[in-house]
Amino acid sequence: QVQLAESGGGLVQAGGSLRLSCAASGLTLSIYVMGWFRQAPGKEREFVAAISWSSGSKVYADSVKGRFTISRDNAKNTVYLQMNSLKPEDTAVYYCAATKGRWAGPYDYWGQGTQVTVSS
Repeated sequence: QVQLAESGGGLVQAGGSLRLSCAASGLTLSIYVMGWFRQAPGKEREFVAAISWSSGSKVYADSVKGRFTISRDNAKNTVYLQMNSLKPEDTAVYYCAATKGRWAGPYDYWGQGTQVTVSS
């Protein structure tokens, strides 16, 4: 059974940092691309970042480039999203997802999400 479990969300002031984690199980991770998405209230879900588990190549949305960093820990089967210089507009539910295809998707598996709230 595939499981993606996000953690690390919370409330932070603007300019602060958070690190999200996504623990994956039930997957052969070497063949997957892992992505982070977010959805703010009243808005559509949007792509944030993705990483190829096998090559380590990364891609970011323009809105987070230079502030967010995606990484992986092979030993822990965990993907991270380090978020620095957070802005109120980063407030959203953040989801981890996995796809056997390219970073643009479609994604096959999704986590339950973790709330990130950035106060001004």
